Amino acid sequence: MDQIKGAGGLPVLFLMKCLLFSYILTGALLALLALILYKAELDEKVVAVAMIVIYVGATLFAGFMAGKKIQNKKFLWGLLEGCAYFGILALISLIAGTEGAGAGHSFLTTFVLCGAGGMLGGMLG
Repeated sequence: MDQIKGAGGLPVLFLMKCLLFSYILTGALLALLALILYKAELDEKVVAVAMIVIYVGATLFAGFMAGKKIQNKKFLWGLLEGCAYFGILALISLIAGTEGAGAGHSFLTTFVLCGAGGMLGGMLG
């Protein structure tokens, strides 16, 4: 079995793999967005919406994978994946010192959207 069960029987290794795949997906989609931005000179609002869609899509993917593998309480596993994704994203933003790291409106909105995307993916999984 490829799962390492941590404290309380959590499949830690599998959940980390889901997060890794979601960040690979995020990186690929953000690179594609950067290419489109370079070629099409998109408006700043369009780019902001596209980034949120990418984050929600990546958390939906991670939640879906977690829900597919772990059949018990799938929505909670998806929510966990979404919150973990956001936590890592926020930590990276804080370290990089970007303005999105503050406790402002977009910070809370992104947290809710990542959690909801993961939860929806878990329910669909």
